Amino acid sequence: MNIPVGRYNSRHLSPISIFVEIHPLNSPLRFYLIDDDDDDRELFRIALDGVDHPTHYDSAASCSDALIALRQAEVKPDVIFLDLNMPEMNGKECLQELKRNAELLHIPVVIFSTSKDPRDKEETKAMGAIQFITKPARTSELKNILTDFIAQLHSQKPNTSA
Repeated sequence: MNIPVGRYNSRHLSPISIFVEIHPLNSPLRFYLIDDDDDDRELFRIALDGVDHPTHYDSAASCSDALIALRQAEVKPDVIFLDLNMPEMNGKECLQELKRNAELLHIPVVIFSTSKDPRDKEETKAMGAIQFITKPARTSELKNILTDFIAQLHSQKPNTSA
């Protein structure tokens, strides 16, 4: 997704409204997961492969690796899923860095964590996360969550048919 930075730098547009405005309905959604756990990254990939919508998936095992890759990427992801509990730089610190970067701040960020603490949900929303998802135990549950997430994105798309 190439976004003309000057056009979407306005404070009035949320990451979701930008996504909805520029993303064609049937084009592949580009997911990026930042999570230090190899098993969680694999579970996410498997679940995403099972959704009934074209997707592209990439991931990083740390925030520092993700920031480097995302800054260098010619095509940015449509959405970033971010774990909170990571060594080196935790998810909240990573979220701050993502929202400080002019090239990345427009990308919607979903917190994807084992945390069930309501304070984490409140804090990350205030920091710019659009949603907070507690990691499910089974791949089938995650597939359903991702399917619902994609449906929510597309339900916000304006109907342009006459």
